[in-house]
Amino acid sequence: MIGLRAHGIRLRRLRLHSGDRTYDVDFRAPDDAPRPLSVLAGAFSTGKTTILEFVDYCLGASDHPRHPEIMPKVRAATLEVELSGSPYLIERAVGEPSMYAYVRAGRLDEPGATPPVRRPLRPASHPESLSTLLLSHCKLEGVRLRDTLHQHQPDGVDTDPLSFRDLMWLCFLPNERLDDKDLLFRSVPMKHLKLRQVVDVVFDVHDDHSVEIGRRIRAVESELSAARTAYRAAEQIVDEQHAGDREHLEALHRTAKDELAACAQALAALDAQARADTMFADDLRERHRSAAVAARHAATELRDRETQLPRMLTLHGSYADDVAKWTMLAEADHLFEPMRVSACPSCLAPLAGGEDRCPACLLPITDGGSVDVTAELRSAKTRLAELNRYLEELQDELPRLRDVAVRAQEAEARAAAEVDEATAHTITPFLAQRDALARRREEAAATLQRALSGLRLVQSLERRAAGILHQMDQVAAYREELAAAGPQARRADRTAVVRRVSARYSEILREWRYPKLADAYLAEDLTPYMRGEPYTAASSGGRTLIALAWQLALFEIAWESRSSHPGFLMLDSPQKNLGVAGDLADSLTIERIYRHLEQWLAGRGVGAQIVVADNAPPPAAADDVVVRFSRRPEQPPYGLIDDETS
Repeated sequence: MIGLRAHGIRLRRLRLHSGDRTYDVDFRAPDDAPRPLSVLAGAFSTGKTTILEFVDYCLGASDHPRHPEIMPKVRAATLEVELSGSPYLIERAVGEPSMYAYVRAGRLDEPGATPPVRRPLRPASHPESLSTLLLSHCKLEGVRLRDTLHQHQPDGVDTDPLSFRDLMWLCFLPNERLDDKDLLFRSVPMKHLKLRQVVDVVFDVHDDHSVEIGRRIRAVESELSAARTAYRAAEQIVDEQHAGDREHLEALHRTAKDELAACAQALAALDAQARADTMFADDLRERHRSAAVAARHAATELRDRETQLPRMLTLHGSYADDVAKWTMLAEADHLFEPMRVSACPSCLAPLAGGEDRCPACLLPITDGGSVDVTAELRSAKTRLAELNRYLEELQDELPRLRDVAVRAQEAEARAAAEVDEATAHTITPFLAQRDALARRREEAAATLQRALSGLRLVQSLERRAAGILHQMDQVAAYREELAAAGPQARRADRTAVVRRVSARYSEILREWRYPKLADAYLAEDLTPYMRGEPYTAASSGGRTLIALAWQLALFEIAWESRSSHPGFLMLDSPQKNLGVAGDLADSLTIERIYRHLEQWLAGRGVGAQIVVADNAPPPAAADDVVVRFSRRPEQPPYGLIDDETS
């Protein structure tokens, strides 16, 4: 069917990674192929444009969206794409714009994916850069753009390598370019020059087409030679490992997994049988448990009493010292005469002795009479006597507790021996079987690991072989293209290409019933005209339709002519400036735009992919809506970051 081809890029899924969850957008159809038309619908400020910008970021854009709900949540972005029909994952860190992208073959959530390869973003001409990888799948690897449009480039004129970022001008029409008067970057002459050359390169009508093809052939042949050398080295390593072929390793892998499953099942059955066959010893086990509890209790009680004894002896010594001190103080009162007061402590007036108050200052007089310690001595002797009785009881109890603990330990040992004696003849065969099963399980695990290691080696070798075949196909395709561009065959004329794109541009506007349509065409420098005037003279709504028609005309003709376009197109806000909601004429125009997309993708555009971000797509496009954001907490999904609703 016209339009179907293997090369190019298709979008499959976008995943934003948070700390504990992910936010996914799926561009796949029910049959797992990329959808021809994917519509991102919903209210403004819900993340529709953010999705397109994150796709662009994963494809090498210098920065990513920095909205308040994005920065605290998202840590990385992964884009699942098809490169020449094979699935790949492109991942970039979010936060500070990363200078590298990590690319690996495989799909999201696919087990056993290949390890990622770090690819720099700058310079774009680096052979391992992300741009080089993407351009290689668009048949544009190694293309250089000139700093002049002269047909015969003089010596010394600089050239720049084509970057995939340049190619994105034809793959992404952002909101700000829809009604802008600088659609073709005329305010930046070098950028305008580069855009024209990018279009020429995509349609293979640039002046140095044959030279570029030759350069690409030499570059790919150099890579092919290095890849073959690396393949031979890897093949030698695989042969030295004696891993075997894929069929043998896969059979070994299946056998080992089956053996591990059988061992696990056999162990479970063996344990169940052992429990069943030893149920007769349940009474003995219960007796052993009771004896063990009694032994632990006796040992705890003995340890408690043995710990208390030295503590009580220390306390006994302290009380004995107190009794001795109080006794000595009581006896001192009888041995020495009490001290008498001869002068007032307050005014130092002489006293005769025996006065209760000073005759001079009338303050009370306290003499140094005897001290009565009878109560303290009696209390200390009482506590000492009680402590002596407790120590005697503790010392008398220790031998009995030691005897009880010894008997309890002996009873536990006898109960354990009875259990062992009763179950030994039954358990022994099970132990032997468990040992045999353990050996089988270890052998199966080792075999499984050996099979996995061998499969990884074989898969690595197969990936290298697939890469070599891809490069060989590239060289063959380039040689065919070079032969077609030789002196014996005229290549496509640029004027004819511009004329064809111009006709499609006019046809699209006519289909959309652009008001007062007249003299719509593209100039030789790709500037769109309407009614004989450049697009800058149109109204803002008119410029929106003109920009859409211009981008679609380039995309459609590039696809139908089997050019080097990547094969996907992203459109942001196609209803911009097209009137207020409810306007019948504008509503019909929007319906015609979507009808045109659906009809072209189902006909001449089969195999291409278009993604549209639109606030309110018409009801006829409901089947193409892949996500619809509500911006209402009670009606999920609220937005792209669906747990940020305030």
